[in-house]
Amino acid sequence: MDLRITDISFRDFRSYESFHLGGIGPLTVLVGPNAIGKTNVVEGIQLLTAQSSFRHPTGVQLVREGASLAQLSAEASDGNRQLTLGLAIEAGKRRFTLNGKPKRAVDLKGIIPSVAFTPDDLELAKGSMTGRRNALDGVGSQLSKNHYLIRRDWDKVLRNKNALLKDEASPLLIESLNDMMVTCGAQLVCYRAALFEKLGRAMASHYHDITGGREQLAARYAPSWYEEGRWIEPGVQLERDKVREEMAAALKSQAAAERARRRSLVGPHADRIEFYVEGRPVGIYGSQGQQRSVVLAFKLAEVTLICDLLGQKPVLLLDDVMSELDAQRRASLVKFVSGDIQTFITTANLAYFDDDVLAAARVVRLPME
Repeated sequence: MDLRITDISFRDFRSYESFHLGGIGPLTVLVGPNAIGKTNVVEGIQLLTAQSSFRHPTGVQLVREGASLAQLSAEASDGNRQLTLGLAIEAGKRRFTLNGKPKRAVDLKGIIPSVAFTPDDLELAKGSMTGRRNALDGVGSQLSKNHYLIRRDWDKVLRNKNALLKDEASPLLIESLNDMMVTCGAQLVCYRAALFEKLGRAMASHYHDITGGREQLAARYAPSWYEEGRWIEPGVQLERDKVREEMAAALKSQAAAERARRRSLVGPHADRIEFYVEGRPVGIYGSQGQQRSVVLAFKLAEVTLICDLLGQKPVLLLDDVMSELDAQRRASLVKFVSGDIQTFITTANLAYFDDDVLAAARVVRLPME
């Protein structure tokens, strides 16, 4: 059986001096007016499960004003095991625990994975490549500790190189750092490409279902050194040694341009991700409905991959997205939620849900008495 959250408690977290919700079942709907703290609840759950937040806050922002320490905990069970996930946030630092024992964030990856869907995610289809890359790495980090670690190492190397370029360091010093960039960068590109192949297939399947088979979706990924219009062909598995050679050659050829622009131009931070509907890039030519169907397909594909690759159903966190979707896409999402995925939904309006869904849900009105 899958691990499911049964109890959550917060103290001095965000707007909450104290918050407790026990007896949690498969579907929880948190309803209340705007700015009452609904998003804070799902953010706390994501911090405990994914060890990250869709808001990308500093540690200080997570602690209630006037307090010095925030504490969060979640009880989870699969019928046999009983786990307690804990997080303490103090002086901007986060300390995780599992059953009371200190743990690194990386050691908790995948134990109880989660997928969050927020209104900001609706920019995935037409927004920046940075957002798409971060979304892909967010999935990878829950599926693989190595993905999480190599992305973290890449970010450090990239910051160092950009600092050297900004300070106009010697070419010899920059070249020496390029060796580290190739090592980290090629590994991350290979991880991403393999993951994106699986994600793209799952997205295409969900998009087909969402649109009733009327349209076809294709997802494409390209390393930064690929010329415009060239993508990794579907079904092609990258060879790490070849990727290292290609990246090293690109770094060499772009050395003068990087020095002139004083920033790194080659590496995973500049990779391209694009979604096509009926052969046209949806970010440019897609209707709002098509763009939102692509994002919904992306999120459902996240859930599918976690189920398939980890053998553990994730917690699904839906923060006020029902108001952003039309009736057809709400129906697709609710149909998925009505399966065996533990789900938390925030909303200001219960009218978005059918009576059957509400009958199966636990509806929690905020603020709680």
